[in-house]
Order: sequence, then structure tokens, then C-alpha cells
Amino acid sequence: MRLSSLADYAVVLMSAASRHCGAARLAGSKLNASTLSRETGVPLPTAQKLVSRLSAAGLLESTRGIGGGIRLARPPSSISLADIVEAVEGPLAITGCLVEGNHDCKLEDGCTVKPHLGALNQTIRKALEDVSLASLAQMPPVEEIQTMEQAL
Repeated sequence: MRLSSLADYAVVLMSAASRHCGAARLAGSKLNASTLSRETGVPLPTAQKLVSRLSAAGLLESTRGIGGGIRLARPPSSISLADIVEAVEGPLAITGCLVEGNHDCKLEDGCTVKPHLGALNQTIRKALEDVSLASLAQMPPVEEIQTMEQAL
């Protein structure tokens, strides 16, 4: 299982916004898609598209015009990885048959696996819900980075 590039970029942008927003408000500067693009390396058109989607999902607040900009709509501790992924990808579902109203699987009528997939889907969702934006925005300790690099 892998996040799409768009969902991955959304997580990167939201992490940067989380680190940046408090400092931007205090310094009087405005955070916008261009700033996030420069800071993260996410291409500007993609950053603009994601800011729009994340705003529509209620994760970012966006104000246009002079004095405008973006900021987190909620505290980083109350935004989960599941919230961010769903804002970009839609409802979390390990397979298409778990999406409500989707009945395009030819095996659905006799499938003995589908009843078990719901529990798996809930486990994955819970794991994503347990990771907050606040934790994603923090830099891991140097020892943890070294351990991850050694594992690769």
C-alpha cells in the first residue's frame, strides 16, 4: 500500500504549514502556496491545487487579497494523517468494494474475503488517525534519523 504522490505532497505541505503558521503570524508575514512551494520543493501548481483541496476539506483556512494568506484551520494536534489523506484521496478504503455505493466487483456476490477487509480497513484507518500533524511537523531526534538511515 502506498500513498499517491498528491497525498504525499499534501502531507509535506501540511507539515510545513504547521511549522510555519505560528511563526508567520508572530512575524506578520503571510503564508501562501508560493511560500510552501519554495520551502518544500512541491511544484507551485501542485501546491496551489492542494491548498484548494485542503481548504475545501476544512484543514486550511484561506483568505484572499491584501493581508490574505493561509493558515491551519485547527490546531496541528487535532489534524490526523487520515484527515490529510482523505482530503486528497477521498474515503480511505483498502479495496474498492469497501467504498459505500461501489458495486463494480464481479466477485462481490460470492466473496468470502470482503467481510474481513472491513476490519483490516479499520485498523489501517486507526493507524493513520493516531498520527497527528503535530507529530509529523517535528523533526525526529538525530539518533532516530541515523537508525533509519542504517536500516536502509
